[in-house]
Amino acid sequence: MVYQTKNNLLNTLFSLKDKVAVITGGAGVLGSAMAKGLSDAGAKVCVLSRTKSKIDLVTNRLNENGGNSIGISTDVLVRTQLEEARQQILDHWGKIDILVNCAGGNMKGATIMPDQQFFDVSMDDFDKVTDLNLKGTVLPSVVFGESMASQGQGSIVNISSMAASQAITRIFGYSASKAAVDNFTKWLAVELAHKHGEGIRVNAIAPGFFIAEQNRSLLLNDDDSLTARGQTIVNETPMKRFGKPEELVSTLLWLCSDASSFVTGIIVPVDGGFSAFSGV
Repeated sequence: MVYQTKNNLLNTLFSLKDKVAVITGGAGVLGSAMAKGLSDAGAKVCVLSRTKSKIDLVTNRLNENGGNSIGISTDVLVRTQLEEARQQILDHWGKIDILVNCAGGNMKGATIMPDQQFFDVSMDDFDKVTDLNLKGTVLPSVVFGESMASQGQGSIVNISSMAASQAITRIFGYSASKAAVDNFTKWLAVELAHKHGEGIRVNAIAPGFFIAEQNRSLLLNDDDSLTARGQTIVNETPMKRFGKPEELVSTLLWLCSDASSFVTGIIVPVDGGFSAFSGV
């Protein structure tokens, strides 16, 4: 009941009624939670992901709960697929107001394990991680941002990471690409404001540590107890826990709504205090 009341308050404060939102990576754990938040706030939501079966699970759930959503199987690294998705959305709803760049991830070869050296890195995997996180943010921003520029309004929200601003062991490829996303967020915010006016804003959310498909085995044992790495993260998080996917929603709705109309070029940590804590 308390959570439902909180949701109702958020939807009132940050209403997205009649807005059209596109979310890449929208079938993942964090992406689907954000898609639900957008839908609950009144937005028409297009879920983009590569796997149709996963897309259908998300869109069916949204529509069963009274939402208005569609899903399109799309690779964020293929411009023609993104352009086709854009046209389908414009044909269906006539505009695009919000883009959430949630697609991203890591690869084993771009991760340095304790028994490895930096010199063991696979540059092929490093390139793939950089493409997924950086190009996979830039390219949708090019394609869907063009529609926003033509209508003079819109909000782009990128997904950063604690790894962008902190030196976190092992995940150097992911860290470097997310740091680039931070810089791109600021650059694009300035570029679009200068050339297309105050109506188009670009910001980012930097999640702390959340349990998702890719990191579950690194943070939790089979019995859901903490691994050594998971325990270290919790110890360094002042709130002493991992985040819940729905805890990203209020920040997302604020950045997508008119409540943040004078906010652009920022990266908002949602991290339980991880980025504020020195460890001492």
